[in-house]
Amino acid sequence: MAGDLDSRKSTSGFIYTFAGGAVSWQSRLQKCVALSTTEAEYIAAAEAGKEMLWLKRYLQEFGIKQKEYKVHCDSQSALDLSKNSMYHSRTKHIDIHYHWIREVMDRQLLRLVKIHTKENPADMLTKVVT
Repeated sequence: MAGDLDSRKSTSGFIYTFAGGAVSWQSRLQKCVALSTTEAEYIAAAEAGKEMLWLKRYLQEFGIKQKEYKVHCDSQSALDLSKNSMYHSRTKHIDIHYHWIREVMDRQLLRLVKIHTKENPADMLTKVVT
């Protein structure tokens, strides 16, 4: 969160694999300043979800359909926010632009699932790793 010292924007990152190899990845500053780690993770999940839906459509053009499409997220609070559409005073500032992930999940186009931080390959795109 707030990794860019000048703008205080967070970095989002994702890696998508298919048949054991990376096929799509991205690491870039978020478009807005997140006010909490939950918001930063939620924004990252929304951006990763958009890429997942594009990849899903791309695969289907080749006649490839998977049983399910999962986006891993290492933030339990972002997962909870994506599943719970109740009004929360702590998260009311999060732009509607990022809440579309709830609708995508309701339509069962993808699943957002927990991954432990130690097992998250996208961390190398957002954090300093040894």
